[in-house]
Amino acid sequence: MTIRERNKVRLERIADIATRWIGSTASLIFHTIFFIVAFLLPALHVMSFDQMLLVLTTVVSLEAIYLAIFIQMAVNKNTKDIEIIQEDVEEIQEDIEEIQEDVDEIQEDVEEIQEDLDEIQEDVEEIQEDVEELQEDSDEDEDAYGTPTKPQPYYHASQGPNAAPSNQLAHIENLLVQLQKEIAELKKQ
Repeated sequence: MTIRERNKVRLERIADIATRWIGSTASLIFHTIFFIVAFLLPALHVMSFDQMLLVLTTVVSLEAIYLAIFIQMAVNKNTKDIEIIQEDVEEIQEDIEEIQEDVDEIQEDVEEIQEDLDEIQEDVEEIQEDVEELQEDSDEDEDAYGTPTKPQPYYHASQGPNAAPSNQLAHIENLLVQLQKEIAELKKQ
């Protein structure tokens, strides 16, 4: 730090202390005592009334000049601090706007996922209806002894082509129930 910067910092510190002290109770008491003593000096014949007024007027004028300078320095410093705070507030406001945009995008994504889940649920319900129709058709196609009257072309890979259609339908129904449970769990999340 250069000498000039040190002097500036020192002067600013003095200005801060002076403006703080001037606005204090101690300053009020000091000035009251100072004025009482100043007016007692002519009464005690220490100096003439004209000399006391000249000294008092000079001291008060100098004090007023320095006080005005110190106050203006404090105002300038506070204005600078306010500008810095204003910049910070603007940056925070921009961050809040960006966060709001992100929240809006997330909300849109959630809505799209909900729509997809609803569509999947509808598809599962349609498949369930188809399975129930197939089950009804299968029940109608069995003769009195429980033997299918026509061959069923669909079978699961784990079952052979000779597996009973009711087993195939039961397996499909189990898969659909499982899908519905998983969709319900996804909706809860």
